[in-house]
Amino acid sequence: MDVVVLMTGLDANFNLHRLERYLTMAWESGAEPVVVLSKADLATDLPARLADAASVAIGVPVLAVSARTGEGIDALRDYLGEGRTIALLGSSGVGKSTLVNQILGEDRQAVQAVRDDGRGRHTTTRRELIPVPGGGLLLDTPGMREIQLWDSEEGVERAFEDVTALAAQCRFNDCVHEHEPGCAVLAAIDAGTLAPERLESYRKLQRELAALERRGDPRAAAERRRYWRRINRAQRQSHK
Repeated sequence: MDVVVLMTGLDANFNLHRLERYLTMAWESGAEPVVVLSKADLATDLPARLADAASVAIGVPVLAVSARTGEGIDALRDYLGEGRTIALLGSSGVGKSTLVNQILGEDRQAVQAVRDDGRGRHTTTRRELIPVPGGGLLLDTPGMREIQLWDSEEGVERAFEDVTALAAQCRFNDCVHEHEPGCAVLAAIDAGTLAPERLESYRKLQRELAALERRGDPRAAAERRRYWRRINRAQRQSHK
């Protein structure tokens, strides 16, 4: 995959914590992530939603798209081209198949309306690689019910570059960003430049990775600790 389009709907589907997990997974894959906020015509405050998504999608393009009005479709087409493949990921009902139809200009994929409770129906039941007129391939995928991390150290680092960059400026190498003096992460929270929820999300994903390691090979856990020590040293060198 060249590009992974991470889709979340501007309806009851919108969830920033889920988006953080999508971004972690996308960065770990090595593909270029792009966030797409679908159903833009339903948003009552689109600029605020775009700003919310951008606050967790550090350095990642965020596009608002509406299959009903055509908004944002051309911007997404720009990522396609000869020899390029785009994968669409998101939960059921977010509009992946509808977006495919819009890009193709035909009703190629079956679609259904969301349920009364706002949850999507699993219309797409298999992965399908679709050629696009003019070049490129689209990968339509079934809705994702759950996102489990696995060996995602680099993905977490990229998805939380704002937190890790601050952590490199802490006074102590082993700072856990709770009560330590000289903690740059806590200072940013006090200054209002980092949301407390952002740090909590980072901690939650780190706890998940640590739990995976405890259930696996102890040598893998030791390698992860060495990996993060190397990252911290490199970040500290870059700030000198």
